[in-house]
Amino acid sequence: MANPVPSACCVVLAAVVVVYAQRHSQQDSHIQYERVGADVTMKCGSMDWDAAVTWTANGTDIDESHLNGSYLILKNVDLTHSGQYSCYEGSSWHLKYQTYLGVGTPPKEPVLMCRSNNYPKGFYCSWHLPTPTYIPNFFNISVIHGMREMVCEKDIFPKNRCHIKYLQLFSTVKYKVTLTVTNALGKNSTTLTFDEFAIVKPDPPESVVAKPVPNNPRRLEVSWQNPSSWPDPESFPLKFFLRYRPLILDQWQHVELSDGTSHTITDAYAGKEYIIQVAAKDNDIGTWSDWSVAVHATPWTEEPKHLTTEAQVTETTSASTSSFMPPPTTKICDKGAVVGSGAVAVCWTAGLVLAAYGVLFI
Repeated sequence: MANPVPSACCVVLAAVVVVYAQRHSQQDSHIQYERVGADVTMKCGSMDWDAAVTWTANGTDIDESHLNGSYLILKNVDLTHSGQYSCYEGSSWHLKYQTYLGVGTPPKEPVLMCRSNNYPKGFYCSWHLPTPTYIPNFFNISVIHGMREMVCEKDIFPKNRCHIKYLQLFSTVKYKVTLTVTNALGKNSTTLTFDEFAIVKPDPPESVVAKPVPNNPRRLEVSWQNPSSWPDPESFPLKFFLRYRPLILDQWQHVELSDGTSHTITDAYAGKEYIIQVAAKDNDIGTWSDWSVAVHATPWTEEPKHLTTEAQVTETTSASTSSFMPPPTTKICDKGAVVGSGAVAVCWTAGLVLAAYGVLFI
């Protein structure tokens, strides 16, 4: 006779698989976005209002107190309400409706910035939102020069930046850049208008090095390189701005340099550690770059010489002399052991031997 236990197990397993498939089928799937603080009503697909249904949020059953008939009612939603909502018919667990609820906010006015760090090749524009919206946003940027719309090639990374190539140099016609951000709950925009020269701003100088000058306790030698993004420093030379201060003070000292990529500081405090930075700017147009990465250096200091003074020599000699202790002589001159005139001879002979022995060790 066949064992009924395996057959029963198979039936139960098949039932579980069917219910799982029904609960996770994608019969009717949607995406729904709502503002933070809104009241949200979800209908269970085509089910009647008085139909028996069960709602889940991210796989967890929702209490019936949130239901109005077959409708799901969510009051004053916040970010924690975002997730996958599913509606099932009665006890059969047939999936009737499914939606992803995204709770967020409309976008605020975006922050837009345009800059040329590789003049005269072109410029780039980057943007971001001042506050997150918590739902997907879509950005559209347009660049107009006079009556002509220009192409802004978007970067793969970062995604919120694009580049524009100059089609005409030394133009007096202004550029107009408009950025529009849109999401499911609203949209916003901002516009910049600027001259070609106004947005020129190099990247900071690179490879800044500061080191002491031998035998000069008040000098530091500083060198750097042009930013690698600046394409033609010979045709469009840069000038530099050097600032430095000892760590013990808060006030900076400044030096502006019209050419060259090195400078010697001549007024440093001897023995004090300094912090040093450099900025760059086109000789004629634009604004100063940000400061370079800070470097630290301390002026040259003379190493102390270990001299032996006369007092130290005397002290060392005295210590060496006093460190020798001859063996006691009481046993040699023990009057109780040596009797008569021979005792004196033995004592004098022992004394002379000890004295000579002591001289050899001085």
